[in-house]
Amino acid sequence: MRSGGTFDVDNRKHRIADLDHQAGFAEFWTDAARARELLREKNTLAKVIDRFEALERALSDAETMLQLAEEMGDPDAEKEAAAMVALLEPTVRSLEVRRLLGEEGDEASAVLEINSGAGGTDAADWAEMLKRMYLRWADRMGFKCTIVDEQPHEEAGIRSCTIEVAGDHAYGYLKGEIGVHRLVRISPFDANARRHTAFASVGAYPDVDDSIEITIDEKDLEIQTLRSGGAGGQHVNMTDSAVRIKHMPSGIVVKCQNERSQHKNKATAMKMLRSRLYQQELERRQAAVDAQNATKRKIEWGSQIRSYVLQPYRMVKDLRTRMEMGDTDRFLDGDITSFMEAYLAARAAGNLADATEDAE
Repeated sequence: MRSGGTFDVDNRKHRIADLDHQAGFAEFWTDAARARELLREKNTLAKVIDRFEALERALSDAETMLQLAEEMGDPDAEKEAAAMVALLEPTVRSLEVRRLLGEEGDEASAVLEINSGAGGTDAADWAEMLKRMYLRWADRMGFKCTIVDEQPHEEAGIRSCTIEVAGDHAYGYLKGEIGVHRLVRISPFDANARRHTAFASVGAYPDVDDSIEITIDEKDLEIQTLRSGGAGGQHVNMTDSAVRIKHMPSGIVVKCQNERSQHKNKATAMKMLRSRLYQQELERRQAAVDAQNATKRKIEWGSQIRSYVLQPYRMVKDLRTRMEMGDTDRFLDGDITSFMEAYLAARAAGNLADATEDAE
């Protein structure tokens, strides 16, 4: 760690110097959006370097204390040095997670999609439970969430929803949630109180901004305006401003009904489409890498990644990392970051298990 290689400190410093050099030219400021993006990148890099250097200084102080304690034969000083090292653990962990969030697109905000699957009303209710779980998680992380589209189920729950999650590295965390989530419980919709299994799928895409060029030909778009669905209220407005866009070459369909203005809904839908196309390009590149390196696993949409069992016992188990938690209430209340970080670590090490082998 002290060499700087693990966190690539030297290259980060060189990048900051390069950005400072660019900022010295007048033309740097002619594109305000681009300038803001580069300055944001500089601030992010600077924060990581500051934390790393502070960690190095603290570790050096602890090492010096330990050496003095050993030379003097002072057990109290040894305990103090050990306590100093223990206090560094959260910072080390934070930097390690940041290192794992280093792939293209990881730093971006995210677009999160949840769709109910097999299981009827139970699946729709399960999809809504997942929506609540991710909203609670985002709140714990300090992220801002906006529901841009939601389709309620006739009896209970939701058929689908799309949520914009704005925050540093939101996509990096959420990409490990892509796949099918399985729930086993006593159904509250079964008069005979039988155990039911329900499925819901989760998708995540980087929320790309204008600094990433995604070319979309207007001739390739099929644009429809329609009446917003749902019950209205805080998140859904009953107007004729909803916009549905289909990208004909890829078959990708996006919809937005959150805004009262049709113009704003179209702009948001186009932003979502750009995110989907960007994610598609990332997946294409990842597929090419996987073809050359069979030790790396890529989680495809439709793969069961996690089981949530509420009956006859209580357990959340990630089928890729084998990580488990018995406190299902805490997990469903949004305490899921440890599972996300375990996925990132296992993925980086090429240690992801085949989730289909554990599917029941």
